[in-house]
Amino acid sequence: MWQEAVSTGPQKSELKVFCSKNILSILGFSCIIAVIALLALGLTQNKALPENVKFGIVLDAGSSHTSLYIYRWPAEKENDTGVVTQIEECKLKGPGISGFAKKLHEINVYLTACMERARKVIPSAQHPETPVYLGATAGMRLLRMENQQMADKILDAVANSINKYPFDFQGARIISGQEEGAYGWITVNYLLGKFTQKLSWFNLKPSKDDTQETYGALDLGGASTQITFVPQNEMTESPNNNLYFRLYGKNYSVYTHSFLCYGKDQALLQKLALELQSTSGIIYEPCFHSGYFRKMKMSVLNEGFCARRHVLSPSHYPLFDIEVRGTGNFQQCQQGIIQLFNSSYCPYSSCSFNGVFLPPLQGQFGAFSAFYYVMEFLNLTSQEQISTKKLTEKLEEFCAQSWNEVHMNFGDVKEVYLSEYCFSGTYILALLLNGYHFTDESWKNIHFMNKIRSTSVGWTLGYMLNLTNKIPAEEPMSAPLSHSTYVFLMVLFSLILVAVIIVGILVFHKPSYFRKDMI
Repeated sequence: MWQEAVSTGPQKSELKVFCSKNILSILGFSCIIAVIALLALGLTQNKALPENVKFGIVLDAGSSHTSLYIYRWPAEKENDTGVVTQIEECKLKGPGISGFAKKLHEINVYLTACMERARKVIPSAQHPETPVYLGATAGMRLLRMENQQMADKILDAVANSINKYPFDFQGARIISGQEEGAYGWITVNYLLGKFTQKLSWFNLKPSKDDTQETYGALDLGGASTQITFVPQNEMTESPNNNLYFRLYGKNYSVYTHSFLCYGKDQALLQKLALELQSTSGIIYEPCFHSGYFRKMKMSVLNEGFCARRHVLSPSHYPLFDIEVRGTGNFQQCQQGIIQLFNSSYCPYSSCSFNGVFLPPLQGQFGAFSAFYYVMEFLNLTSQEQISTKKLTEKLEEFCAQSWNEVHMNFGDVKEVYLSEYCFSGTYILALLLNGYHFTDESWKNIHFMNKIRSTSVGWTLGYMLNLTNKIPAEEPMSAPLSHSTYVFLMVLFSLILVAVIIVGILVFHKPSYFRKDMI
């Protein structure tokens, strides 16, 4: 035992001597270690987490064109619905997919440019989990009514083409007119921040009451038009016109109706078919500019679902082609368009036209798609410019111009669109006043809109928002350490650092005390 004590004694003495001589180095090293530990903890715990986002693709296969939209949303949802933003829009070159009935082999090329664009925009690691949806609207609804087999073939060809890409294709389908109207309503109110205050893009935070007062939606396409809004009275006389949604933790009951054949393109064909009844093949059309001339195949009228009902027996028309000659008269154009809206009967307390129930109009309305494009051409989209009087005056002046004059002033606009703006503007005026029964007073509640904060207004965003309810949410990505562990380690290393600093101060001020204690 004595020997162990003797041998241990010198070792302790040597340790004391070493510590005495190197006390400052030891304290400095300990201080550096504590500081490094604190910095490492802070940087690791507060490091920005990788963005945990999902992507989705929706193709809007309309009657006259197809557009692809790419959306992104956080994997963690808000009240069971993803907060979706648009990050890309790609317009396919060519007609709507219904125009490929006799050239199915061209659909691959038709889709290629925009699908390749989607492949580049979305990170490759997320391609397999990115859903792709294609919704076909009124153009395909009409084709399905005329030729179910051909409509199915087109959808199959589209599906086969999209399936070649590395995304999670969810199918191509024809959406109903009610869905188209309701999803457009969702889009308008989402972009205006009406569902959740978090989405408000205004400088002032909206009041709780304001976020619950939704806008109505007015959509005008080539083959159909939709009106959707929340009526003042939830009890409806026509249950088929009601749809129910749950978005951001709230339930909504909306009125919606889609008028097939009353998109601007099909409405024009209906009008021409009506006027053809009183002529032998030459139509003098007041909705086209004087001096304008167009030849049409008779098959365009007697083979199309919408116009065919107005066409007399084909034997009544000996000519294969129809000539349309413009006369440019707004008043006559307006009177002819009003004949398209049958207001002679209504089985409900109030109707729009053709015996369709329409509750009293309520609140503000967002009008988009062709409503906006036509009004933009007429330079009447700003709220200060909107009035029935100004629109009427503008159309009277524009329709009265000769085709040569119009073509000279707007040479950069495609002729097929330019030639129809007189009709389209007059049709919008008649549809809103005579069809949906807006008045000179309530006209100011209509807001013509195309994009809100770089996001297109249309049914596709609402479609994706509704679908995100069915896409599982992920747990939020968490920091490396739990909060309690992080706090404990921060306190521990802080105390070590403080202790080292205190000892260092004492050594600096009383070095003899530590040397004496070490001897």
